[in-house]
Amino acid sequence: QVQLVESGGGLVQAGGSLRLACAASERTDIRWTVSWFRQNPNKEREFVAGISRYDIQVNYTNSVKGRFTISRDNGKNTVYLQMSSLKPEDTAVYYCAARRSTVLAVSSDLYDYWGQGTQVTVSS
Repeated sequence: QVQLVESGGGLVQAGGSLRLACAASERTDIRWTVSWFRQNPNKEREFVAGISRYDIQVNYTNSVKGRFTISRDNGKNTVYLQMSSLKPEDTAVYYCAARRSTVLAVSSDLYDYWGQGTQVTVSS
C-alpha cells in the first residue's frame, strides 16, 4: 500500500495560482497511477487531473484544461497540481488518489488509496 499526504491548499483570489503537492510514501512513477479529485459538500467527487504509471497518459477534466498542470518529482516521490487562473468554481477539497493499474481512470471508485484532502478556496 501507499500513504498519500496533500499540502498546498489555501485561500486565493480569482485569477491567482496555487500549487498542490501529493507526497507519497514510495516512488509513484513506475508503481502508481495518481490522480487529483475534488469535492464540495453534497456533491460527488470529481476527477480533475491524472498521470498514469510510466507517464503513459495524462488527462484533465475539460474545465481545467489550459489552467492546471499535473507533474511528478520522482526524487521527492511527489505529484504536483499547478493551478493557475483560478476561478471561484474551483473551490473544493482536493484529494490525491492512487491505483496500481496503468490505466488512467476518471472514476473515484477505481482508486484504492487516498490522501486526507486539502482545502482550496477561490474568492471572487
